[in-house]
Amino acid sequence: MGKLDGKVAIVTGAARGIGRAYARRLASLGAKVAVCDINLRSYAEYEGEAAAMTGDSTVDEIRAAGGDSIGFEFDIGERDAVFAMVDDVVKAWGSADILIANAGGGRGSIAETTATTVRPELIELVTRMNLFGTMHSCAAVAPHMQERRWGRIVTVASIGGIHANVGGGYAHYGANKAAIAHYTRFLAQELGPWNINCNCIAPGVIETARIVQLMGRHRGNNEVAPAIALRRHGTPEDCAKVIEFLCTDLSDYVTGTLIPVDGGSSIASGGV
Repeated sequence: MGKLDGKVAIVTGAARGIGRAYARRLASLGAKVAVCDINLRSYAEYEGEAAAMTGDSTVDEIRAAGGDSIGFEFDIGERDAVFAMVDDVVKAWGSADILIANAGGGRGSIAETTATTVRPELIELVTRMNLFGTMHSCAAVAPHMQERRWGRIVTVASIGGIHANVGGGYAHYGANKAAIAHYTRFLAQELGPWNINCNCIAPGVIETARIVQLMGRHRGNNEVAPAIALRRHGTPEDCAKVIEFLCTDLSDYVTGTLIPVDGGSSIASGGV
């Protein structure tokens, strides 16, 4: 039996990369997994992401491995769409026990997104994708978890929300990720009386196929990663292992915390 047999998990931004790893990890532990993304085949945008897939979507990969999964395509910034997805999950499976609020990301270049020069439309877009999407997702699942008096919510920040990039670029992204981390502390205080644990992880540079395509592969290179204690960039599985910890009984007395998954980074390496 898996640690999460009988549990229902929702993972946003799960069509590729780190979110895909979260969904597959939870399914391997026995959870039924709702895979959510604006495009369930967004992996096709990057050659390396497409090559990593073993099915037509994360949903199909989970089903092929013997798990139970359904997929939803919608814009995480649309509050009504988020609530409708959660309602559909509860109708299909009877509960919403686990939320991994992973959807988000950055837009714009480092050079055009410093604290004083980032354009208003980029601020609005990134805030909608990250902070608003996270808040919508948490608000939608909370009543269902309160009803069952059990739940696990994991939000996703970034090392960019802990350390500022040299030169001040990607300020809109970093500010949003910092806001998500602090929002999660308030969430933990609100939902703790219902035995709902709320935590946040902050990935560092994680070598998804997308990041490898954009940056090149540099794992284990002391010259490239001198500010990382472990002298390598992370993998999606490095993050998924922490998700397993936060969604199982291993973390029963852990809530309201921020866990960096960055190999011991001392500086931010960009909004990734």
